[in-house]
Amino acid sequence: MRSIALITPVLLSACAAAQPPVHGVTAGHRCQSGTGASFVGQSATSETGAAILRATHAAVLRWAPPGVMLTMDYRYDRVTVRTGPDGRITSVNCG
Repeated sequence: MRSIALITPVLLSACAAAQPPVHGVTAGHRCQSGTGASFVGQSATSETGAAILRATHAAVLRWAPPGVMLTMDYRYDRVTVRTGPDGRITSVNCG
């Protein structure tokens, strides 16, 4: 019984030392929106999306066609690409 009382604080401190990753964020990625403006006017294709991810250094790409509701949560590793009814990109923003 006495050994359990001595081991318990050690086990609890080991659990407290582990830092869980932040939910919804990809480590090592931070979107840089200044580079996304060059894609405005281009067609919204998977190739363009991949190029936007590379250019902005984002980990997550979110397409936002007209009339679609989006969550308001901010993620610094995500780029949001808004498109017009013609399928062309109208804006590229981080978050």
